[in-house]
Amino acid sequence: MGLLSEHWYLDVIDVGIVAFLFYKLFLFVKGTRAAQMFAGLLLLVVASLVAQWFRLDALNWIMTSLKTVWVVAFVIIFQPELRRALALIGQNRLFGPFIRVEDFGVLGEILKAIEMMSEARTGCLIAIEREIGLRHYEETGTPLNAKVTSELLVTLFTPYSPLHDGAVIIRGNEAVAAGCILPLSQNPHLPQDLGTRHLAAVGLSEETDSVVIVVSEQTGAISIASLGVLKRKLDKGTLRSELSTLLVRKTTEQSKPGPVLTQRG
Repeated sequence: MGLLSEHWYLDVIDVGIVAFLFYKLFLFVKGTRAAQMFAGLLLLVVASLVAQWFRLDALNWIMTSLKTVWVVAFVIIFQPELRRALALIGQNRLFGPFIRVEDFGVLGEILKAIEMMSEARTGCLIAIEREIGLRHYEETGTPLNAKVTSELLVTLFTPYSPLHDGAVIIRGNEAVAAGCILPLSQNPHLPQDLGTRHLAAVGLSEETDSVVIVVSEQTGAISIASLGVLKRKLDKGTLRSELSTLLVRKTTEQSKPGPVLTQRG
């Protein structure tokens, strides 16, 4: 008892760290297809602990025998989430807020183009790179390396343009590629009326931390996908607010010059 009371604070710290990690993991998968899988996996862990505590030998033997299978299944099921988490940890972003330098130059051009295409019901798919690089997807399209302007974006998505079917990838102040192929989301909980552009937007946001903007060619409705979550039918004010929140910095560094998006060499 004396030893237990002497080191009680270590138990508190231990429990606190585990609780914090589970909380961050929950926030990371919240709203994605991994959330339901994570809940199921957590239930299996609880069942294993109960089997040990109450000495349920048969159940405990089954759970112990399946440990190796659990590890393999975890890696396979959560492959996109693990890849994104490791990339964020490598960039030191998982345990802190996303921060950007405020500069509405590029953002203003994107907003203007989206507004024009929404009114004209011109379908578009624009992926904005943040910390996790999009070079793998960039290579599936046609290189541009052109300064971002509203005129350029509208022209690229004109129905008769050979590049209008794919995505435009923006890095820093440049549209680096057009006609890019993005991964389609396999999330079964997404609305059934989503088209290919919307599925591609969600798919890329599930695997990276990019912000993806979609305009529906049927309705002109504007949507944004980020971290596996799709926000639909945004008006102009909400669109600006969402992009500002995701891409710019609201700190004392606002006065420092710099691009709104990550510049990569």
